[in-house]
Amino acid sequence: MFTGLILELGEVVSLVKRNKGARLSIRGRETLAGAANGDSIAINGVCLTVVQLEDRTACFDVSEETLKSTNLGTLKKGNKVNLEPSLRPDSRLGGHFVTGHVEDVGKIRSRTRTGIAEKIEIECPVCVLRFLVEKGSVAVDGISLTVVDVLKDAFSVVIIPHTSAMTTIGFKGVGETVNLEPDILAKYVARFLSFSKGDAKSGDGALMEALMKSGFIS
Repeated sequence: MFTGLILELGEVVSLVKRNKGARLSIRGRETLAGAANGDSIAINGVCLTVVQLEDRTACFDVSEETLKSTNLGTLKKGNKVNLEPSLRPDSRLGGHFVTGHVEDVGKIRSRTRTGIAEKIEIECPVCVLRFLVEKGSVAVDGISLTVVDVLKDAFSVVIIPHTSAMTTIGFKGVGETVNLEPDILAKYVARFLSFSKGDAKSGDGALMEALMKSGFIS
């Protein structure tokens, strides 16, 4: 479990593809200083397990499925990546609950300066868009951000200078990809609603029917 608050920018040492998967090596200072084999670390929002650690360089095995559903497969030596260690029981929860299980990949459509901040519009598939609401949370390359607008095939976020300077979102251009993970709470609610709508006789189904009659949901 993570919070979407990036600790530092790491650097890709290598990405070697093999046996339909890959071995990814990342160099980081703060994040890897207290790490150990078996630890979970979010890299651009993807939860990976440390399999080898030496001199603040960690190696991770990346499965074929992860390569298909994220942008990690496009990484090259020298690229910067967002790093966040897993959440500790005594840590502050400053962002939102992020699992590190990326839903799909989006694409930056536009970047517009607005005062000291910048508004970024991101194209995304329906499987992500259906869980987004205005003022809700979304993880973009592992960064906890607030949704500003929900459009037909995209959504927008606003980033402040600090976020721009400390994460990959600050230097990614139009057309570049980002890993997307909607709020896990939204996914559970959607799952609950899909079951309840189909079972009007259950207590949950009766509640759903009452909410629909009152206009709270449709």
